[in-house]
Amino acid sequence: MNKLIRIGTRASALALWQARTLQDLLNSKGYATELVPIKSDGDLDLVQPLYEMGTIGIFTKTLDAALLNNRIDIAIHSMKDVPTQLPEGIQQAAVLERGPVLDVLVKKVNAVAFENPATIATGSLRRKAQWLAQYPNHNIVPLRGNIQTRLTKLKDGTWDGAIFAEAALVRLDTKTERVEILDWMIPAPAQGALMVVCRTVDTTIFDSLQQFNRPDAALCTQIERDFLRTLEGGCTAPIGALATIEGDQVHFSGGVFSLDGKRKYIVSETFGKSTAQDKGIDLAHTLLKKGAATLLQEFKSSL
Repeated sequence: MNKLIRIGTRASALALWQARTLQDLLNSKGYATELVPIKSDGDLDLVQPLYEMGTIGIFTKTLDAALLNNRIDIAIHSMKDVPTQLPEGIQQAAVLERGPVLDVLVKKVNAVAFENPATIATGSLRRKAQWLAQYPNHNIVPLRGNIQTRLTKLKDGTWDGAIFAEAALVRLDTKTERVEILDWMIPAPAQGALMVVCRTVDTTIFDSLQQFNRPDAALCTQIERDFLRTLEGGCTAPIGALATIEGDQVHFSGGVFSLDGKRKYIVSETFGKSTAQDKGIDLAHTLLKKGAATLLQEFKSSL
């Protein structure tokens, strides 16, 4: 294909890293490309908490519009920001190699006495709910902005720590000390994964992108996003999900949490890849029957 491929991207450092990663992959196969930065509502408002902004697709809808209006040919997103239902006319073309999936705590000082009262910053209700479940005597404060802005706020502020996605820190090669991996915290569905989308009518571009698709990453994120969609949880709902693959086995953990951290519904299961197709849906129904539906209704009523 000789056509110039226009890659839409948000203008943040992390989004540009993602877009350049895709650009390098395409260029290595001989495709001509250019980056087209586009600002999203989520980038323009760095003060209001995400869960107050009507957040379905807040970081993706501007790129969706550019794609459907033929201003760009493809877009790449942090997959956890992408609504589980893509807009009509747009299709998932590839899930790239997945990065680190877990959350991390960046601490203000080397040692934080977590048994004592502490203040932790995060803009994620999922992280807040799980942190309070683990440390009910702590105070959670909201935190918005790009990675560097949030790190600066932590450095200049009085908080004891702030929670980040490990993938973001790694991808930006952020030199941060005092990082603790939160292996007990269930990450956001599709955290660490990158999704490439194109128009459904662009079969040639779709076929070109398929060579970069990683089937295991695509399967794991499908299970996680099916789980999220079936629970009817948006990008900000206190829902975590993680699927990993070892050999021909898939290990899954998912959970729904109350905002105060006092109640939670968790499901964990291991199953074969050959039976994985609808597992995210089935496991979500398991949690709904256990009582997660009540928590989710309370969450929606609180917005």
